Amino acid sequence: MSIALPFTYPPHALLIEPIVRRALEEDLGRAGDITSELTIPSDKRASARLVARKAGTIAGLLTAECAFRLVDSAIQFHVEIPDGSTVKAGTVLATLEGPARGILTGERVALNFTGHLSGIATATQALVEAVNGTKARIVCTRKTTPGLRVLEKYAVRCGGGFNHRFGLDDAVLIKDNHLIAAGGIKPAIERVRAATGHMIKIEVEVDSLAQLEDALALGVDTILLDNMPPEILKQAISLTKGRAVLEASGNVTLATVRAIAETGVDYISSGAITHSAPSLDVALDF
Repeated sequence: MSIALPFTYPPHALLIEPIVRRALEEDLGRAGDITSELTIPSDKRASARLVARKAGTIAGLLTAECAFRLVDSAIQFHVEIPDGSTVKAGTVLATLEGPARGILTGERVALNFTGHLSGIATATQALVEAVNGTKARIVCTRKTTPGLRVLEKYAVRCGGGFNHRFGLDDAVLIKDNHLIAAGGIKPAIERVRAATGHMIKIEVEVDSLAQLEDALALGVDTILLDNMPPEILKQAISLTKGRAVLEASGNVTLATVRAIAETGVDYISSGAITHSAPSLDVALDF
């Protein structure tokens, strides 16, 4: 029986390659892989397997393939289990054939990316499973590793989550410090509407029901309910009556996310799925 995978839509190769290339350049340093060059004959070929040592959801095989290809185009990389798959410990994710030196040179960068991104996908998938049966969608934030955002947000998609803003220019998100600096919700919204086109969505962060009512009166698209307990979230949904999309944020864990979702919010955002997810143990075996 086939298993439906998340709609991951991987990043274009033009976005992936510079990131992987920088990681390889960092690892190769000034003299290259002196260990492999000095210990292994240049004509030695090898076969290897990329294996998940622990159960989890996989993401990042496209970065592994890119790493090996950049090191040596003669390396053949065959994906056995696609990104977005949830696997058991011991599952072979990909197989490799080609020059032994090249495989060993690309090994660490390939594993670093695959383990890190699979960890994010696994953490995301755990939250997605926890809210199953509710309408809430799990979304990430901009709390990503500098330089890796496009890959980490892809990993969230591999875990069945959805992406929030990719950057500051995606949409307007007016948070508490913006409101203080702008002088309140009304002047902030008025300035935004005077300067933006119809394609720009406006979201406002609120931390009280009074602020929520102010935001609703101004007709914003989305309201971020910050650090509100479930009982207050339920009141917020009752007050909103479908007039805005509601996003809950703050104190989102596996222990709390189900109760948050059952209040009826539309989205639940988590920074932890990108900034605190432990790496999944992935290995390369000859």
